[in-house]
Amino acid sequence: MEYQTLTYGLDDGVAVITLNRPEKMNALTTQMRAELTYAVTQAGRTARVVVLTGAGSAFCSGQDLGDRPGAANLDLERTLRDEYAPLIRAIVGCPVPTIAAVNGAAAGAGANLALAADVVIATESAFFMQAFSRIGLIPDAGGTYTLPRTMGAAKAMGAALFADRITARQADEWGMIWEAVADDQFDAHWKARATHLAEGPTATYAAIKSVLRGSWDNGFEDQLTLEARQQGACGKSRDFKEGVLAFTEKRAARFEGR
Repeated sequence: MEYQTLTYGLDDGVAVITLNRPEKMNALTTQMRAELTYAVTQAGRTARVVVLTGAGSAFCSGQDLGDRPGAANLDLERTLRDEYAPLIRAIVGCPVPTIAAVNGAAAGAGANLALAADVVIATESAFFMQAFSRIGLIPDAGGTYTLPRTMGAAKAMGAALFADRITARQADEWGMIWEAVADDQFDAHWKARATHLAEGPTATYAAIKSVLRGSWDNGFEDQLTLEARQQGACGKSRDFKEGVLAFTEKRAARFEGR
């Protein structure tokens, strides 16, 4: 696909998808959602880790209300069902680790796009905002699912009702994201994190994603069963054998992702 609203690069197993409408703070349009869904799906088949980030000063400011005429009369249910849901599913269901490198403002659907990733790394000057109630809407793009699970019910409710800015440092302290990083270290840091994952046991990472997400729906006994089944599969992998051999030989492991 020839992308119009994003850029795509693949280097040493790291796919970097950059939202590229900086003049609009990378606001989401129908075309951008379609391109993102396609790019994430393709990256999941060819890369060992996928990074989502933004061009310019913002990560993503959410829905572009100027994308279509008569924004106040949009069929939001159809838009969420047919455009947002496939995108969020593609990110959550990606078979390799996903990182949201939040380089600036992440508001509305843009915030929840970031939170759909496995790991969120934000620059300290970035912020998150559930801006929906300011225009008479509820959080969407998966936000009603991810927010209470990452920051807890009380913080999620306040974030949705008040639509306050949440600084990257607050998001880090509240458990909403993985880490906030000093601005001057941000680029080098997320790239190093992505490289680390790309060089790791990616099949094991897929299993980690599966068991942690499965825990929300399982009781204790069912989760123990799922753990045992997934661990058994990991124990038969080439990466496990390589990991043990590398440990005994006191060298870095060379994982293949199988």
